Amino acid sequence: MSTSTTPHPSPSSADPNTSPEPGTAPSASRRPIYQTETTGQYWADVREAFKRLSPSEDLQRVGEIPCARNSLLSGIASGVGVGVIRGLSVSVFAASNWAVGTFMLVSLGTWTICQRNIQDERRRVQMVVEQLPQRMVAKPKDESPSGSSA
Repeated sequence: MSTSTTPHPSPSSADPNTSPEPGTAPSASRRPIYQTETTGQYWADVREAFKRLSPSEDLQRVGEIPCARNSLLSGIASGVGVGVIRGLSVSVFAASNWAVGTFMLVSLGTWTICQRNIQDERRRVQMVVEQLPQRMVAKPKDESPSGSSA
């Protein structure tokens, strides 16, 4: 069995259990769903993983990752600010360490907070969706004429 991560074809094109031809790119209009199979051999799996890396395509799609843009911009701005301020009083090497550390800390923190907010919003939407049928059933019972004597 070989290690392969292939996108599933669209439901209308073929059997969902089959994979497209090796080397074909997934359609740009639909995000691929990856299914990973391993050989059980660590180095063979690592070699296959490196074959699939495409830095140019990966960097072009970083904006599609939820929260990535805001967290990276916050981290960059904070890192530059701290690096410049620390650069006024310490060596360039120490200031760059502070800048990189601040970038990592702020980026990770803002990304984590953003992801948590997205999960909380999804939970609230799920609760509303689950309660909607109950509200629709209860509404006709409450619509009785009250106090209308004509």
